[in-house]
Amino acid sequence: MDITIRAASLCDAQDLFQIHTQPHVVKNTLQLPYPTQEMWHQRFSNEQNNQSSFRLVAEINKPEKPSQVIGNIVFEVLQNARLRHTLDFGMAVDINFSGLGVGTTLVAAMIDMADNWLNIRRIQLEVYRDNETAIALYKKFGFEVEGTRQDYAYRDGQYVDALLMARIKH
Repeated sequence: MDITIRAASLCDAQDLFQIHTQPHVVKNTLQLPYPTQEMWHQRFSNEQNNQSSFRLVAEINKPEKPSQVIGNIVFEVLQNARLRHTLDFGMAVDINFSGLGVGTTLVAAMIDMADNWLNIRRIQLEVYRDNETAIALYKKFGFEVEGTRQDYAYRDGQYVDALLMARIKH
């Protein structure tokens, strides 16, 4: 599969809307069910005006179809003067392309930007404790569990814990 990573643009809003309405994405992010297309357009507008925020998309090119966005990663350099060495991120992959290296390609692209272009020392995230696939992906890139946020979020009628993970460039 030929995966291309590029900066997101407003024309990707519809594809990202489709990804972020998938039940597994809603379950594994802080998104609420039933987001609107207008919300995605507003989110892009806000991101494009924020020079410390970046969104990359993964797309595939198929001979029989135009390119299709199949995942995205959004990351932001923290703006507190004492935390500018830190980056937070979140990501989502279309369930139809899960297990094919899309997440790996997105995380690798983000780390490349962080290490080689943004002078980031610390990349951090929160991930639900039961999202074993994502946790394994992050560990593959050197992320370590730093702690647990108990009863972090309310999901499917119950509270769930989240792990705090980080990768520190030495």
